[in-house]
Amino acid sequence: MITGEIKNKIDGLWDVFFSGGLTNPMDVIEQMTYLMFIHDLDEADNRKKKESIMLNIPYETVFKEIVVNIDGREIKGQELKWSIFRDYPAEKMYDVVGNYVFPFIKTLDGNKESAYSKYMGDAIFKVPTPLVLEKIVTGMDEIYTNSNRVHDLDFRGDIYEYLLSKIATAGVNGQFRTPRHIIKMMVELMKPKADDVICDPACGTSGFLVSAGEWIKENRKEEVFFNKEKREHYMTKMFTGYDMDRTMLRIGAMNMMTHGVESPNIEYKDSLSDQNEDKDKYTLILANPPFKGSLDYDIVSADLLKVCKTKKTELLFLALFLRMLKIGGRCACIVPDGVLFGSSNAHKQVRKAIVEENRLEAVISMPSGVFKPYAGVSTAILIFTKTGNGGTDDVWFYDMKADGFSLDDKRSEVKENDIPDIIERFNNLDKEKDRKRTEQSFFVNKEEIAENDYDLSINKYKEIEYIPVEYPPTREIIGNINTLQREIDEDMNKLIDMLGEGE
Repeated sequence: MITGEIKNKIDGLWDVFFSGGLTNPMDVIEQMTYLMFIHDLDEADNRKKKESIMLNIPYETVFKEIVVNIDGREIKGQELKWSIFRDYPAEKMYDVVGNYVFPFIKTLDGNKESAYSKYMGDAIFKVPTPLVLEKIVTGMDEIYTNSNRVHDLDFRGDIYEYLLSKIATAGVNGQFRTPRHIIKMMVELMKPKADDVICDPACGTSGFLVSAGEWIKENRKEEVFFNKEKREHYMTKMFTGYDMDRTMLRIGAMNMMTHGVESPNIEYKDSLSDQNEDKDKYTLILANPPFKGSLDYDIVSADLLKVCKTKKTELLFLALFLRMLKIGGRCACIVPDGVLFGSSNAHKQVRKAIVEENRLEAVISMPSGVFKPYAGVSTAILIFTKTGNGGTDDVWFYDMKADGFSLDDKRSEVKENDIPDIIERFNNLDKEKDRKRTEQSFFVNKEEIAENDYDLSINKYKEIEYIPVEYPPTREIIGNINTLQREIDEDMNKLIDMLGEGE
Protein backbone atom coordinates (compact mmCIF):
# COMPACT_ATOMS: atom_id res chain seq x y z
CA MET A 1 0.00 0.00 0.00
CA ILE A 2 1.26 3.46 -0.92
CA THR A 3 1.48 5.83 2.05
CA GLY A 4 3.40 8.81 3.42
CA GLU A 5 6.32 10.24 1.47
CA ILE A 6 5.89 7.89 -1.51
CA LYS A 7 2.25 8.93 -1.81
CA ASN A 8 3.25 12.59 -1.84
CA LYS A 9 5.86 11.99 -4.53
CA ILE A 10 3.34 10.18 -6.74
CA ASP A 11 0.95 13.08 -6.26
CA GLY A 12 3.76 15.34 -7.39
CA LEU A 13 4.33 13.26 -10.54
CA TRP A 14 0.60 13.38 -11.26
CA ASP A 15 0.76 17.17 -11.10
CA VAL A 16 3.78 17.20 -13.46
CA PHE A 17 1.81 15.29 -16.08
CA PHE A 18 -1.22 17.55 -15.74
CA SER A 19 0.72 20.80 -15.78
CA GLY A 20 2.60 19.53 -18.83
CA GLY A 21 -0.63 19.13 -20.74
CA LEU A 22 -1.37 15.39 -20.35
CA THR A 23 -4.76 15.69 -18.68
CA ASN A 24 -6.43 12.34 -19.47
CA PRO A 25 -6.04 10.29 -16.26
CA MET A 26 -5.79 6.96 -18.10
CA ASP A 27 -3.04 8.38 -20.32
CA VAL A 28 -1.14 9.35 -17.18
CA ILE A 29 -1.52 5.85 -15.75
CA GLU A 30 -0.38 4.20 -18.98
CA GLN A 31 2.68 6.44 -19.38
CA MET A 32 3.63 5.81 -15.75
CA THR A 33 3.25 2.07 -16.37
CA TYR A 34 5.54 2.12 -19.39
CA LEU A 35 8.19 4.16 -17.60
CA MET A 36 8.08 1.88 -14.54
CA PHE A 37 8.58 -1.10 -16.84
CA ILE A 38 11.55 0.59 -18.57
CA HIS A 39 13.09 1.27 -15.15
CA ASP A 40 12.50 -2.29 -13.94
CA LEU A 41 13.75 -3.80 -17.21
CA ASP A 42 17.16 -2.31 -16.45
CA GLU A 43 17.17 -3.70 -12.90
CA ALA A 44 15.89 -7.11 -14.05
CA ASP A 45 18.59 -7.35 -16.70
CA ASN A 46 21.29 -6.62 -14.14
CA ARG A 47 19.79 -9.14 -11.72
CA LYS A 48 19.65 -11.87 -14.38
CA LYS A 49 23.27 -11.25 -15.30
CA LYS A 50 24.29 -11.81 -11.67
CA GLU A 51 22.09 -14.93 -11.39
CA SER A 52 23.57 -16.38 -14.58
CA ILE A 53 27.05 -15.98 -13.13
CA MET A 54 26.01 -17.57 -9.81
CA LEU A 55 24.18 -20.46 -11.47
CA ASN A 56 26.76 -20.80 -14.25
CA ILE A 57 24.12 -20.64 -16.97
CA PRO A 58 24.26 -18.51 -20.13
CA TYR A 59 22.31 -15.27 -20.32
CA GLU A 60 21.97 -12.87 -23.24
CA THR A 61 21.15 -9.30 -22.30
CA VAL A 62 18.03 -7.77 -23.82
CA PHE A 63 20.00 -4.59 -24.47
CA LYS A 64 21.61 -5.46 -27.78
CA GLU A 65 24.92 -4.05 -28.92
CA ILE A 66 23.38 -1.94 -31.70
CA VAL A 67 19.74 -0.87 -32.02
CA VAL A 68 18.39 0.72 -35.20
CA ASN A 69 15.24 2.86 -35.19
CA ILE A 70 12.73 3.27 -38.01
CA ASP A 71 14.70 6.17 -39.53
CA GLY A 72 17.80 4.07 -39.85
CA ARG A 73 19.68 5.77 -37.00
CA GLU A 74 21.79 3.55 -34.76
CA ILE A 75 22.33 3.63 -31.01
CA LYS A 76 24.16 1.38 -28.55
CA GLY A 77 21.79 -0.88 -26.64
CA GLN A 78 23.30 0.15 -23.31
CA GLU A 79 22.07 3.72 -23.92
CA LEU A 80 18.50 2.43 -23.70
CA LYS A 81 18.98 1.54 -20.04
CA TRP A 82 17.29 3.77 -17.49
CA SER A 83 20.47 4.04 -15.44
CA ILE A 84 22.22 5.55 -18.49
CA PHE A 85 19.70 7.84 -20.17
CA ARG A 86 18.48 9.34 -16.88
CA ASP A 87 21.72 11.33 -16.73
CA TYR A 88 21.35 12.76 -20.24
CA PRO A 89 20.35 16.41 -20.82
CA ALA A 90 16.59 16.82 -21.21
CA GLU A 91 16.61 17.13 -25.01
CA LYS A 92 18.80 14.07 -25.57
CA MET A 93 16.84 12.02 -23.01
CA TYR A 94 13.59 12.89 -24.78
CA ASP A 95 15.04 11.88 -28.14
CA VAL A 96 16.38 8.56 -26.82
CA VAL A 97 13.20 7.58 -24.94
CA GLY A 98 10.78 8.62 -27.67
CA ASN A 99 12.69 7.44 -30.73
CA TYR A 100 14.55 4.42 -29.39
CA VAL A 101 13.38 3.14 -26.01
CA PHE A 102 9.67 2.92 -26.80
CA PRO A 103 10.17 1.21 -30.20
CA PHE A 104 12.68 -1.08 -28.44
CA ILE A 105 10.32 -2.25 -25.68
CA LYS A 106 7.59 -2.92 -28.26
CA THR A 107 9.85 -5.44 -30.01
CA LEU A 108 11.35 -7.12 -26.95
CA ASP A 109 9.43 -10.34 -27.44
CA GLY A 110 9.95 -11.88 -30.87
CA ASN A 111 6.78 -13.98 -30.58
CA LYS A 112 4.06 -11.88 -32.20
CA GLU A 113 1.37 -14.04 -30.59
CA SER A 114 2.64 -13.63 -27.04
CA ALA A 115 0.76 -11.70 -24.38
CA TYR A 116 3.58 -9.20 -24.23
CA SER A 117 3.39 -8.44 -27.95
CA LYS A 118 -0.40 -8.13 -27.81
CA TYR A 119 -0.44 -5.57 -25.03
CA MET A 120 2.77 -3.67 -25.73
CA GLY A 121 2.37 -3.45 -29.49
CA ASP A 122 0.19 -0.36 -29.22
CA ALA A 123 2.36 1.45 -26.66
CA ILE A 124 2.68 5.13 -27.58
CA PHE A 125 5.03 7.69 -26.04
CA LYS A 126 2.85 10.63 -25.00
CA VAL A 127 5.03 12.66 -22.63
CA PRO A 128 4.64 16.15 -24.17
CA THR A 129 8.03 17.86 -23.66
CA PRO A 130 11.67 17.14 -22.71
CA LEU A 131 11.30 19.16 -19.50
CA VAL A 132 8.26 17.15 -18.40
CA LEU A 133 10.08 13.87 -19.10
CA GLU A 134 13.12 15.04 -17.12
CA LYS A 135 10.91 15.90 -14.12
CA ILE A 136 9.12 12.55 -14.34
CA VAL A 137 12.34 10.52 -14.56
CA THR A 138 13.84 12.47 -11.65
CA GLY A 139 10.67 12.02 -9.59
CA MET A 140 10.48 8.28 -10.30
CA ASP A 141 14.16 7.88 -9.39
CA GLU A 142 13.42 9.53 -6.05
CA ILE A 143 10.49 7.17 -5.46
CA TYR A 144 12.60 4.10 -6.15
CA THR A 145 15.67 5.39 -4.30
CA ASN A 146 13.84 6.52 -1.17
CA SER A 147 11.50 3.56 -0.87
CA ASN A 148 12.53 0.56 1.18
CA ARG A 149 9.88 -1.36 -0.75
CA VAL A 150 11.54 -1.18 -4.16
CA HIS A 151 12.09 -4.93 -4.23
CA ASP A 152 8.55 -5.85 -3.13
CA LEU A 153 6.96 -8.28 -5.55
CA ASP A 154 4.38 -5.82 -6.76
CA PHE A 155 5.51 -2.33 -5.87
CA ARG A 156 4.54 -1.24 -9.37
CA GLY A 157 1.08 -2.72 -8.89
CA ASP A 158 0.65 -0.82 -5.63
CA ILE A 159 1.51 2.42 -7.41
CA TYR A 160 -1.05 1.58 -10.08
CA GLU A 161 -3.64 0.89 -7.37
CA TYR A 162 -3.05 4.31 -5.88
CA LEU A 163 -3.26 6.01 -9.29
CA LEU A 164 -6.59 4.30 -9.87
CA SER A 165 -7.88 5.51 -6.54
CA LYS A 166 -7.12 9.09 -7.57
CA ILE A 167 -9.64 8.86 -10.41
CA ALA A 168 -12.20 7.02 -8.27
CA THR A 169 -12.25 3.89 -10.41
CA ALA A 170 -10.78 1.43 -7.91
CA GLY A 171 -13.42 -1.02 -6.80
CA VAL A 172 -15.61 -0.73 -9.89
CA ASN A 173 -17.26 -4.13 -10.40
CA GLY A 174 -15.35 -5.40 -7.39
CA GLN A 175 -11.96 -5.14 -9.09
CA PHE A 176 -9.93 -3.84 -6.18
CA ARG A 177 -6.46 -5.21 -5.66
CA THR A 178 -5.60 -7.90 -3.15
CA PRO A 179 -3.10 -6.80 -0.47
CA ARG A 180 0.35 -8.26 -1.11
CA HIS A 181 0.63 -9.91 2.30
CA ILE A 182 -2.69 -11.74 1.81
CA ILE A 183 -1.55 -13.01 -1.60
CA LYS A 184 1.75 -14.13 -0.11
CA MET A 185 -0.07 -15.97 2.68
CA MET A 186 -2.33 -17.81 0.21
CA VAL A 187 0.65 -18.85 -1.92
CA GLU A 188 2.49 -20.03 1.19
CA LEU A 189 -0.54 -22.11 2.19
CA MET A 190 -0.74 -23.77 -1.25
CA LYS A 191 3.03 -24.26 -1.78
CA PRO A 192 3.08 -24.42 -5.61
CA LYS A 193 4.82 -27.42 -7.16
CA ALA A 194 7.40 -27.46 -9.93
CA ASP A 195 4.97 -29.08 -12.38
CA ASP A 196 1.87 -27.06 -11.43
CA VAL A 197 -0.19 -25.34 -14.11
CA ILE A 198 -1.41 -22.21 -12.35
CA CYS A 199 -4.28 -19.92 -13.32
CA ASP A 200 -5.92 -16.73 -12.08
CA PRO A 201 -9.08 -16.16 -14.15
CA ALA A 202 -9.37 -12.57 -12.88
CA CYS A 203 -5.68 -11.74 -12.80
CA GLY A 204 -5.58 -7.91 -12.81
CA THR A 205 -1.90 -6.99 -12.45
CA SER A 206 -0.95 -10.69 -12.05
CA GLY A 207 -0.18 -10.37 -8.34
CA PHE A 208 -1.04 -14.01 -7.54
CA LEU A 209 0.96 -15.33 -10.50
CA VAL A 210 3.99 -13.18 -9.68
CA SER A 211 3.92 -14.26 -6.04
CA ALA A 212 3.58 -17.94 -6.99
CA GLY A 213 6.53 -17.60 -9.36
CA GLU A 214 8.68 -15.94 -6.72
CA TRP A 215 7.78 -18.62 -4.15
CA ILE A 216 8.89 -21.31 -6.59
CA LYS A 217 12.16 -19.43 -7.21
CA GLU A 218 12.85 -19.26 -3.48
CA ASN A 219 11.74 -22.76 -2.51
CA ARG A 220 12.15 -24.97 -5.59
CA LYS A 221 15.07 -23.31 -7.38
CA GLU A 222 17.19 -26.43 -7.95
CA GLU A 223 14.23 -28.58 -8.94
CA VAL A 224 12.96 -26.07 -11.52
CA PHE A 225 15.93 -24.10 -12.83
CA PHE A 226 18.47 -26.94 -13.01
CA ASN A 227 16.08 -29.03 -15.11
CA LYS A 228 15.67 -27.95 -18.73
CA GLU A 229 12.10 -29.21 -19.16
CA LYS A 230 10.83 -27.77 -15.89
CA ARG A 231 12.54 -24.45 -16.55
CA GLU A 232 10.87 -24.29 -19.95
CA HIS A 233 7.54 -25.14 -18.29
CA TYR A 234 8.07 -22.32 -15.77
CA MET A 235 8.90 -19.79 -18.47
CA THR A 236 6.10 -20.59 -20.93
CA LYS A 237 3.32 -22.87 -19.68
CA MET A 238 3.04 -22.66 -15.91
CA PHE A 239 1.19 -19.34 -15.60
CA THR A 240 -2.13 -18.28 -17.15
CA GLY A 241 -4.16 -15.17 -16.39
CA TYR A 242 -7.36 -13.70 -17.83
CA ASP A 243 -8.85 -10.25 -17.43
CA MET A 244 -11.14 -7.84 -19.29
CA ASP A 245 -9.17 -4.66 -18.66
CA ARG A 246 -6.47 -4.10 -21.30
CA THR A 247 -4.49 -1.73 -19.09
CA MET A 248 -4.50 -4.34 -16.32
CA LEU A 249 -3.37 -6.98 -18.81
CA ARG A 250 -0.55 -4.78 -20.06
CA ILE A 251 0.68 -4.28 -16.51
CA GLY A 252 0.22 -7.97 -15.77
CA ALA A 253 2.28 -9.05 -18.79
CA MET A 254 5.04 -6.57 -17.92
CA ASN A 255 4.92 -7.64 -14.28
CA MET A 256 5.45 -11.30 -15.16
CA MET A 257 8.25 -10.60 -17.63
CA THR A 258 10.05 -8.31 -15.21
CA HIS A 259 9.94 -11.13 -12.64
CA GLY A 260 11.60 -13.57 -15.02
CA VAL A 261 8.68 -15.36 -16.69
CA GLU A 262 9.50 -15.04 -20.38
CA SER A 263 6.15 -15.91 -21.99
CA PRO A 264 3.22 -15.86 -19.54
CA ASN A 265 -0.18 -16.64 -21.01
CA ILE A 266 -1.93 -13.37 -20.09
CA GLU A 267 -5.04 -12.94 -22.25
CA TYR A 268 -8.05 -10.70 -22.75
CA LYS A 269 -10.94 -12.99 -21.93
CA ASP A 270 -14.30 -12.91 -20.18
CA SER A 271 -13.74 -15.89 -17.91
CA LEU A 272 -17.43 -16.45 -17.20
CA SER A 273 -18.56 -16.49 -20.84
CA ASP A 274 -18.48 -19.19 -23.52
CA GLN A 275 -15.31 -17.45 -24.69
CA ASN A 276 -13.55 -19.36 -21.92
CA GLU A 277 -13.51 -23.03 -22.85
CA ASP A 278 -10.97 -24.14 -20.23
CA LYS A 279 -11.99 -27.40 -18.56
CA ASP A 280 -9.98 -29.86 -16.46
CA LYS A 281 -6.83 -27.90 -17.31
CA TYR A 282 -5.17 -26.45 -14.21
CA THR A 283 -3.61 -27.97 -11.10
CA LEU A 284 -3.73 -24.77 -9.03
CA ILE A 285 -6.02 -21.74 -9.05
CA LEU A 286 -5.24 -18.66 -6.97
CA ALA A 287 -7.78 -15.87 -7.26
CA ASN A 288 -9.68 -12.97 -5.81
CA PRO A 289 -12.45 -12.68 -8.41
CA PRO A 290 -14.81 -9.71 -8.72
CA PHE A 291 -17.77 -10.04 -6.37
CA LYS A 292 -19.78 -6.95 -6.99
CA GLY A 293 -22.77 -6.67 -9.28
CA SER A 294 -24.39 -9.31 -11.44
CA LEU A 295 -24.37 -10.51 -15.04
CA ASP A 296 -26.99 -11.28 -17.67
CA TYR A 297 -27.73 -14.97 -18.15
CA ASP A 298 -27.15 -14.55 -21.89
CA ILE A 299 -23.42 -13.89 -21.52
CA VAL A 300 -22.71 -16.57 -18.90
CA SER A 301 -21.41 -19.97 -19.97
CA ALA A 302 -24.17 -22.60 -19.95
CA ASP A 303 -21.85 -25.02 -18.12
CA LEU A 304 -21.68 -22.69 -15.14
CA LEU A 305 -25.43 -22.10 -15.02
CA LYS A 306 -25.92 -25.88 -14.73
CA VAL A 307 -23.98 -25.79 -11.45
CA CYS A 308 -25.86 -22.78 -10.12
CA LYS A 309 -28.37 -20.62 -11.97
CA THR A 310 -27.44 -17.18 -10.71
CA LYS A 311 -26.30 -13.78 -11.89
CA LYS A 312 -23.93 -13.29 -8.97
CA THR A 313 -20.32 -13.23 -10.13
CA GLU A 314 -18.91 -14.58 -6.85
CA LEU A 315 -20.92 -17.81 -7.18
CA LEU A 316 -20.27 -18.19 -10.90
CA PHE A 317 -16.53 -17.91 -10.36
CA LEU A 318 -16.61 -20.74 -7.80
CA ALA A 319 -18.43 -22.91 -10.33
CA LEU A 320 -15.82 -21.86 -12.90
CA PHE A 321 -12.93 -22.87 -10.65
CA LEU A 322 -14.40 -26.34 -10.26
CA ARG A 323 -14.73 -26.66 -14.03
CA MET A 324 -11.23 -25.37 -14.83
CA LEU A 325 -9.37 -27.56 -12.32
CA LYS A 326 -8.05 -30.99 -13.12
CA ILE A 327 -9.00 -33.84 -10.82
CA GLY A 328 -6.65 -33.38 -7.88
CA GLY A 329 -6.26 -29.69 -8.65
CA ARG A 330 -6.28 -27.27 -5.73
CA CYS A 331 -7.82 -23.84 -5.26
CA ALA A 332 -7.33 -20.98 -2.80
CA CYS A 333 -9.74 -18.14 -3.47
CA ILE A 334 -11.21 -15.14 -1.69
CA VAL A 335 -14.99 -14.88 -1.41
CA PRO A 336 -17.31 -12.37 0.26
CA ASP A 337 -18.93 -13.57 3.48
CA GLY A 338 -22.30 -13.80 1.76
CA VAL A 339 -21.09 -16.85 -0.15
CA LEU A 340 -20.57 -18.66 3.15
CA PHE A 341 -24.08 -18.28 4.53
CA GLY A 342 -26.33 -17.04 1.67
CA SER A 343 -29.70 -18.79 1.75
CA SER A 344 -30.60 -18.74 -1.96
CA ASN A 345 -30.70 -22.00 -3.90
CA ALA A 346 -27.64 -20.92 -5.90
CA HIS A 347 -25.62 -20.26 -2.74
CA LYS A 348 -26.53 -23.66 -1.32
CA GLN A 349 -25.86 -25.45 -4.63
CA VAL A 350 -22.34 -24.08 -4.94
CA ARG A 351 -21.47 -24.84 -1.31
CA LYS A 352 -22.93 -28.33 -1.61
CA ALA A 353 -20.94 -28.99 -4.78
CA ILE A 354 -17.70 -28.04 -3.03
CA VAL A 355 -18.46 -30.01 0.15
CA GLU A 356 -20.20 -33.12 -1.23
CA GLU A 357 -18.63 -33.56 -4.68
CA ASN A 358 -15.12 -32.37 -3.86
CA ARG A 359 -12.92 -31.90 -0.79
CA LEU A 360 -13.26 -28.66 1.17
CA GLU A 361 -10.22 -28.30 3.41
CA ALA A 362 -10.27 -24.88 5.04
CA VAL A 363 -12.29 -21.72 5.60
CA ILE A 364 -10.22 -18.76 6.84
CA SER A 365 -12.41 -15.86 7.94
CA MET A 366 -10.81 -12.43 7.46
CA PRO A 367 -11.76 -9.13 9.15
CA SER A 368 -13.63 -6.52 7.12
CA GLY A 369 -10.76 -4.02 7.18
CA VAL A 370 -8.42 -6.15 5.04
CA PHE A 371 -9.45 -4.40 1.81
CA LYS A 372 -9.67 -0.87 3.18
CA PRO A 373 -9.54 1.90 2.10
CA TYR A 374 -11.00 0.57 -1.17
CA ALA A 375 -13.72 -1.64 0.29
CA GLY A 376 -15.00 -2.62 3.71
CA VAL A 377 -16.48 -5.99 2.76
CA SER A 378 -15.95 -9.00 5.03
CA THR A 379 -14.28 -11.88 3.24
CA ALA A 380 -12.94 -15.39 3.68
CA ILE A 381 -10.46 -17.68 1.98
CA LEU A 382 -11.73 -21.05 0.75
CA ILE A 383 -9.23 -23.84 0.16
CA PHE A 384 -10.48 -26.93 -1.65
CA THR A 385 -9.39 -29.75 -3.96
CA LYS A 386 -11.34 -30.96 -6.98
CA THR A 387 -11.99 -34.69 -6.65
CA GLY A 388 -15.26 -35.15 -8.55
CA ASN A 389 -16.41 -37.76 -6.03
CA GLY A 390 -16.36 -36.14 -2.60
CA GLY A 391 -13.74 -36.51 0.08
CA THR A 392 -14.65 -33.76 2.55
CA ASP A 393 -14.23 -35.05 6.08
CA ASP A 394 -13.40 -32.42 8.67
CA VAL A 395 -13.18 -28.78 7.58
CA TRP A 396 -10.65 -26.50 9.30
CA PHE A 397 -11.93 -23.06 10.33
CA TYR A 398 -9.74 -20.15 11.40
CA ASP A 399 -10.90 -16.79 12.74
CA MET A 400 -8.34 -14.22 11.57
CA LYS A 401 -8.57 -11.15 13.80
CA ALA A 402 -5.45 -9.23 12.67
CA ASP A 403 -3.29 -9.20 9.55
CA GLY A 404 -0.44 -6.98 10.68
CA PHE A 405 -2.13 -3.69 9.75
CA SER A 406 -4.74 -1.50 11.38
CA LEU A 407 -8.23 -2.26 10.13
CA ASP A 408 -9.14 1.36 9.39
CA ASP A 409 -8.62 3.37 6.20
CA LYS A 410 -5.01 4.20 7.18
CA ARG A 411 -3.91 0.54 7.33
CA SER A 412 -0.89 1.38 9.45
CA GLU A 413 1.47 -1.42 10.43
CA VAL A 414 0.71 -2.99 13.84
CA LYS A 415 2.19 -5.80 15.93
CA GLU A 416 -0.92 -7.97 15.96
CA ASN A 417 -0.70 -10.45 13.07
CA ASP A 418 -2.36 -13.87 12.78
CA ILE A 419 -0.81 -14.75 9.40
CA PRO A 420 2.26 -16.62 10.74
CA ASP A 421 -0.07 -18.57 13.08
CA ILE A 422 -2.41 -19.44 10.19
CA ILE A 423 0.47 -20.82 8.12
CA GLU A 424 1.90 -22.74 11.07
CA ARG A 425 -1.44 -24.32 12.02
CA PHE A 426 -2.43 -25.16 8.43
CA ASN A 427 0.88 -26.95 7.92
CA ASN A 428 0.26 -29.00 11.08
CA LEU A 429 -3.44 -29.84 10.91
CA ASP A 430 -2.88 -33.10 12.79
CA LYS A 431 -2.31 -30.96 15.90
CA GLU A 432 -5.62 -29.14 15.41
CA LYS A 433 -7.91 -32.12 16.07
CA ASP A 434 -8.24 -31.55 19.80
CA ARG A 435 -8.89 -27.82 19.68
CA LYS A 436 -12.15 -26.63 21.20
CA ARG A 437 -14.56 -24.41 19.32
CA THR A 438 -13.88 -21.61 21.74
CA GLU A 439 -10.36 -21.33 20.27
CA GLN A 440 -9.26 -19.33 17.22
CA SER A 441 -9.18 -22.42 14.98
CA PHE A 442 -11.01 -25.73 15.09
CA PHE A 443 -12.45 -28.54 12.96
CA VAL A 444 -16.10 -29.10 11.99
CA ASN A 445 -17.16 -32.43 10.49
CA LYS A 446 -18.95 -32.64 7.15
CA GLU A 447 -22.15 -34.09 8.60
CA GLU A 448 -22.71 -31.06 10.82
CA ILE A 449 -22.03 -28.71 7.92
CA ALA A 450 -24.56 -30.59 5.76
CA GLU A 451 -27.18 -30.41 8.51
CA ASN A 452 -26.78 -26.61 8.50
CA ASP A 453 -27.51 -26.19 4.76
CA TYR A 454 -23.75 -26.20 4.10
CA ASP A 455 -23.32 -22.95 6.01
CA LEU A 456 -19.58 -22.15 6.09
CA SER A 457 -19.59 -19.05 8.28
CA ILE A 458 -17.34 -19.50 11.29
CA ASN A 459 -19.88 -17.90 13.64
CA LYS A 460 -22.24 -20.78 12.94
CA TYR A 461 -19.89 -23.18 14.69
CA LYS A 462 -17.71 -21.07 16.97
CA GLU A 463 -18.62 -21.32 20.63
CA ILE A 464 -18.32 -18.33 22.94
CA GLU A 465 -17.03 -19.13 26.39
CA TYR A 466 -18.98 -17.25 29.02
CA ILE A 467 -17.10 -16.78 32.29
CA PRO A 468 -19.40 -16.13 35.25
CA VAL A 469 -18.60 -12.99 37.22
CA GLU A 470 -19.46 -12.88 40.94
CA TYR A 471 -20.45 -9.54 42.44
CA PRO A 472 -20.62 -8.60 46.16
CA PRO A 473 -24.07 -8.63 47.82
CA THR A 474 -26.27 -5.62 47.08
CA ARG A 475 -26.11 -4.33 50.68
CA GLU A 476 -22.30 -4.36 50.54
CA ILE A 477 -22.30 -2.40 47.25
CA ILE A 478 -24.72 0.21 48.71
CA GLY A 479 -22.57 0.48 51.83
CA ASN A 480 -19.46 1.14 49.67
CA ILE A 481 -21.35 3.82 47.74
CA ASN A 482 -22.41 5.54 50.97
CA THR A 483 -18.83 5.47 52.25
CA LEU A 484 -17.57 7.04 49.03
CA GLN A 485 -20.30 9.69 49.17
CA ARG A 486 -19.34 10.65 52.75
CA GLU A 487 -15.67 10.97 51.72
CA ILE A 488 -16.67 13.20 48.80
CA ASP A 489 -18.81 15.40 51.11
CA GLU A 490 -15.96 15.73 53.61
CA ASP A 491 -13.51 16.72 50.86
CA MET A 492 -15.99 19.26 49.48
CA ASN A 493 -16.43 20.85 52.93
CA LYS A 494 -12.65 21.10 53.35
CA LEU A 495 -12.40 22.77 49.92
CA ILE A 496 -15.13 25.28 50.84
CA ASP A 497 -13.35 26.10 54.14
CA MET A 498 -10.09 26.64 52.27
CA LEU A 499 -11.77 29.01 49.83
CA GLY A 500 -13.34 30.93 52.78
CA GLU A 501 -9.94 31.39 54.47
CA GLY A 502 -8.50 32.77 51.23
CA GLU A 503 -11.12 35.55 51.13
